[in-house]
Amino acid sequence: MIILLLLLFNILRGKYQLTELEHEIERRRTFAIISHPDAGKTTLTEKFLLYGGAIQTAGSVKGKATAKHAVSDWMELEKQRGISITSSVMQFEYEGYCINILDTPGHQDFSEDTYRTLMAADSAVMVIDAAKGIEAQTRKLFKVCAMRHIPIFTFINKLDREARDPFELLDELEKEFGIGTYPVNWPIGCGVNFKGVFDRDKREILTFNEFHRGQDKLSAIECDITDIERLDSLIGEYQRAELVEQIELLDGASFEFDIEKVRKGELTPVFFGSALTNFGIEPFLENFLKMTTAPLPRISEGEEISPFDENFSAFAFKIQANMNKNHRDRITFFRICSGKFERGADYYHVQTDKTVRLSQPQQMMAEERQIINEAYAGDIIGVFDPGIYSIGDTVCSLKKHVKYEGIPTFAPEHFAVIEQKDSLKRKQFVKGVEQIAQEGAIQIFREPNSGMERVIVGVVGVLQLEVLEYRLKNEYNVDVIRNDLPYQYIRWVKNKDIDIKSLNLTSDTKWVQDFKDNNILIFTSEWNISWATERNEGLILEDFSKE
Repeated sequence: MIILLLLLFNILRGKYQLTELEHEIERRRTFAIISHPDAGKTTLTEKFLLYGGAIQTAGSVKGKATAKHAVSDWMELEKQRGISITSSVMQFEYEGYCINILDTPGHQDFSEDTYRTLMAADSAVMVIDAAKGIEAQTRKLFKVCAMRHIPIFTFINKLDREARDPFELLDELEKEFGIGTYPVNWPIGCGVNFKGVFDRDKREILTFNEFHRGQDKLSAIECDITDIERLDSLIGEYQRAELVEQIELLDGASFEFDIEKVRKGELTPVFFGSALTNFGIEPFLENFLKMTTAPLPRISEGEEISPFDENFSAFAFKIQANMNKNHRDRITFFRICSGKFERGADYYHVQTDKTVRLSQPQQMMAEERQIINEAYAGDIIGVFDPGIYSIGDTVCSLKKHVKYEGIPTFAPEHFAVIEQKDSLKRKQFVKGVEQIAQEGAIQIFREPNSGMERVIVGVVGVLQLEVLEYRLKNEYNVDVIRNDLPYQYIRWVKNKDIDIKSLNLTSDTKWVQDFKDNNILIFTSEWNISWATERNEGLILEDFSKE
């Protein structure tokens, strides 16, 4: 009898633990915020944190009206320029949900960092400037989301300024992206005449006022759309009549709401508001959390891994050195894909085929760190990295080995020679260049048979070269000389036994090597690539390295 009771107790205990695991994973929401520069993405991130209680007052990115800088912009250069140039990771609790936000760089020169970050997200919030509509960088990032079929939520921002017609903005979204739109709310005017938004589900309006510069939470005044007298007193007779007409048109002509289409990325719920003044933030958060799902399954070598699988697994999507000036360390960010992470436990690192312990596990609020003991599927954790992890690496339970597919590397389009001014600082120069390259922000090459006194750096965007110079100076105390090169195209030579010196190449084609001694050719034009392949029989060139 006692044995049976013990058996029953263990079964129930196991069931309870599994339920607890499911509960914790079920309440996770992990999303990335994407936009063109200056659409208000980082400001929106700040306001989510304000409403989640993670911060008490919000600071705008430009910092004109408030003295604070944005929490998610942690690098000194970001604070100086008022732009985000690295991806930030933040977690906060809101109404029973545990939310992981990935704030991405808006600037096109950092699209590679944004791409990697989107690989770690389960959904995306696309921020659009109401005056400008869809811009170049928004198009690029949308394509990445569409490739992954993740849900996309649209926040049309800056309604407190002059804006384009909302019907025109919806039409542009549908035509440009081939996606259906469903406005969850509707703006009443814009700029100085911005009076609030109409909630289509609740059939009531939330009125707007701008008295606190968006530093505190906003209390909404709700009013039923059929209460004509009160509505006229709040927004005026003219705007009330216009609103009623627009809502009739919208109800008759817009897409029907379909949650399954939202979750497949075929229909985007659209919200209007003003992140700077906090207007529309809370309704957005509440609707977003209802419409999104718990963490999504991931593919490992053709097999779908459920987030609710009790065996832990995660992949590295970002590496960042020197996040904290006091520590001068290197943090690798992992997205947990399944199970529960426990501090102190041993895990399997697939790429090195070794057992590892993920040391100093922490969660972030930009550069603020908090050591954690556990984390669940959907969470992002940063771990101390002694130099063993690379982007795309998998760590998993010792019981069940999985291997998630790697994250592709963008081919660099800009090249420069970088060398240190002071030869006595060679050690710091080499360390700095190598660490920043491991983060994935730059790729480094050298001329055959040369050392590390000067390196050739390849980047996706020119601004990354400026960031490299700035970081070498401020984080490694190394001044450098930079000479830009005219090359725009890169190809890896697949033939291992070929003598590069014997190739028939144009005079402005350059032979370099990466640090795995792979042979690479960099070209000034596509015509030069054609010359190389046509005049060298058997030469095989690849757009990117698979090693």
